[in-house]
Amino acid sequence: MGNRQQNATIIQAIFNRRMLICIFNGFTSGLPLYFLYHLIPAWLRSEGVDLKTIGLFSLVGIPYTYKFLWSPAMDSITLPFLGRRRGWMLVTQIALLIGMAVTGTLNPSNSVKYIAAAAFLIAFFSASQDIVLDAYRRELLPDEELGLGNSFYMNGYRAAVFIPGGLGVALGDYLAWPYVFLIVSLFMLVGITKTILIKEVVTDIKPPVTLKEAVADPFLEFFERSGVRRALLVLAFLFCYKLGDNMATALSTPFYLDLGFTKTVIGTMVKLVSFWAMLLGGFIGGVVIFKVGINRSLWLFGVVQLVSILGFAYLSVSGPVKLILAAVIAFEYLGVGLGAAALTAFMARETSKLFTATQFALFSSLIALPRTFANAITGFLIEGVSKSDGIYYRLLGELPGMGYTAFFIFCAACALPGMVLLLWIAPWEKH
Repeated sequence: MGNRQQNATIIQAIFNRRMLICIFNGFTSGLPLYFLYHLIPAWLRSEGVDLKTIGLFSLVGIPYTYKFLWSPAMDSITLPFLGRRRGWMLVTQIALLIGMAVTGTLNPSNSVKYIAAAAFLIAFFSASQDIVLDAYRRELLPDEELGLGNSFYMNGYRAAVFIPGGLGVALGDYLAWPYVFLIVSLFMLVGITKTILIKEVVTDIKPPVTLKEAVADPFLEFFERSGVRRALLVLAFLFCYKLGDNMATALSTPFYLDLGFTKTVIGTMVKLVSFWAMLLGGFIGGVVIFKVGINRSLWLFGVVQLVSILGFAYLSVSGPVKLILAAVIAFEYLGVGLGAAALTAFMARETSKLFTATQFALFSSLIALPRTFANAITGFLIEGVSKSDGIYYRLLGELPGMGYTAFFIFCAACALPGMVLLLWIAPWEKH
């Protein structure tokens, strides 16, 4: 009887309107990020831009790491339409649609700096959208649905990769890039339509009024509630948990191209495999979190995530074998889906409903730090620097490159500190 009731509870939690909203919000959040980290690198590499320059494009993601600086404004200012959260959603989503479409009209051969500037603006509006989507989700979900709801959100988020990283890359073999970028940007209409149709979450929590309430109180509350030592450990964990995974996937599309796979293969078979693996990982992650708790899920999924990184090392020595490629990518994205579901649920648990936007922005900013700064050096780690590299050689001198295989093993090692920190911030014996 107990198991039957628990299964019924899980089914009821899965099939409700809140989960559907989480899926669409996740898709809308993931689309611009994968546009920046999958479509633009594929575009630049196909136009002959070197790996070091493409790797440095990770720095356009700086807004993701500093969004906590303007999150208090989005928490306290209500626009004169659609309400406190939905107004900001609509503004950022329209800006993203326009920015993504315009970027495709630039030429990588003589406009790299303008492409970087456009990508930076897209990252700014994407990070701003994330602030309000994270706050809306925390206010939407009751505590008992945090794991499942965040899992569904990550399902939608990771599924978005199929548009810029799958459809967009594949279309690059058949259409001019401006048309590819326009088609991908139009998928932001999914988010715009969703924003108009959903309702504001009714809450008795008043938005901050003074500068102290908007800026200082969210940080003070987190450190007072957690204690300084644990708060610092939590922040360190958020930085480290996805470090190895982020670095390993930073140049994944250029890596596939360098192995000899065509853009069509990458955009269809690879992305389709990763799409379903992510969905499966996110769904399994939500159910497992619901049953065993967030702490144990972080341990279990962290191990899967770490081992999956080594799949890239195996792929780098196997060559362009489609079956191996599909297997390696499926397992890696399964690990990504699992790990992301648990980590997002953990972040939601650590936030206070009094300061959802600012505290969630702080946590997700720490996760974005490796994706922005550590990823920027991945091209240098793989290729090294030689005399033919111009400004890079003048700045750094000659540096040996690891090559892909050693680089992926190094990424797996970078995942270990996050696992060690689990001993203090998410002990196995506590759910």
